[in-house]
Amino acid sequence: MNLQSMPDVSPLKWHLAHTTWFFETFLLAQFNHYRPFNPAFRHLFNSYYVSVGERFARPLRSLLSRPSLNEVLDYRQHVEQAVVESLHGCEASLFATIKPILELGIHHEQQHQELMITDLKHSFSINPLGPVYRDRPVAADEPLADQPWLTIAGGLYEIGWSGDGFCFDNETPRHRQWLDPFMIASRLVTNAEMIAFINAGGYQRPELWLSDGWVARTRHGWQAPEYWYLVGDTWYTYTLAGRLPVALAEPVCHVSYYEADAYARWAGARLPTEAEWEVVAQRLPIAGHFLESGLFHPQSVQMFRSLVESADQQPVQMVDANQQPLQMFGDVWEWTASPYTPYPRYQPLPGSLGEYNGKFMCNQFVLRGGSCATPQSHIRPTYRNFFPPEARWQFTGIRLARNV
Repeated sequence: MNLQSMPDVSPLKWHLAHTTWFFETFLLAQFNHYRPFNPAFRHLFNSYYVSVGERFARPLRSLLSRPSLNEVLDYRQHVEQAVVESLHGCEASLFATIKPILELGIHHEQQHQELMITDLKHSFSINPLGPVYRDRPVAADEPLADQPWLTIAGGLYEIGWSGDGFCFDNETPRHRQWLDPFMIASRLVTNAEMIAFINAGGYQRPELWLSDGWVARTRHGWQAPEYWYLVGDTWYTYTLAGRLPVALAEPVCHVSYYEADAYARWAGARLPTEAEWEVVAQRLPIAGHFLESGLFHPQSVQMFRSLVESADQQPVQMVDANQQPLQMFGDVWEWTASPYTPYPRYQPLPGSLGEYNGKFMCNQFVLRGGSCATPQSHIRPTYRNFFPPEARWQFTGIRLARNV
């Protein structure tokens, strides 16, 4: 619960405390009767909210041997009980103020459910024993045929959130976007295709890489996706089910934006923009392998077909791959070619919560679709995830696009 393998990873105990801190700091502070569980936690479990106060250094979170796990769990129980009691009998005017904070806190906790899986995987991967977090069945690894491409007509489209329900501020406002005609791949890039890139010297060919990407590749010594290692002629990877041979038909994951971009160049293609991705995804059902599957690993397109054809798991109507891209949701976050910037007329949330998304709109790239560690109820076609282009510890993968 206190493992932290790198600064981008947080200990699981910290995730439990921080998501509790969010409700205490932003929701319960609206009530005069509430008294903090421990005033020192305001400093210990603040993540990046500068306007709230001081923050404990992120790279040192594993050194917080106290509070103990039991005390953190007591903290969670204390705050949850206080939230429930405060909501009962809450005046209508005050409830109208805190309802958006309550919703945001719930979705914030879903984000940390995903981070707990990805962070644990990275921390476990450091251990030479290859710890098994949860066993999972290994599917038959059948080769895939060349993927069909779907052609999308150019025109004026609308993207971004509209309607009822929850969304993050960075998904708004809905706006018009002109797109030239383009093609999008019917499925994700597979491990077999990434191995072909490796065998063709893709990691040693600077002409395929962005300048900053080549610097990152050289500095980190990248020769393959994160968690991959070679034994003889066989590629293996660390998964939360332990160390296993790389399954050729599964989507490649744990690649940076730079690797995704280099692969796309080598394949004679490019990455889709986030507008192109959303225009295609907004007419599709949200079906795929998510956190709820308990697999914590991306599955092949054959497994995706089996999932969506199973009425007791996801009762949606399959269509031919030539008519509709597959695995747009779940399995892996898909890098897009779009920098993470504000939509036209974007307005961040007022106050400290305005730091949630807006201040990161620089030096990051947008990912779409969710992964095998994302709660299914958390994702939607307009959802904008974002990470620095060097990030690899998330379940990040590749879908290709082409100009017409």
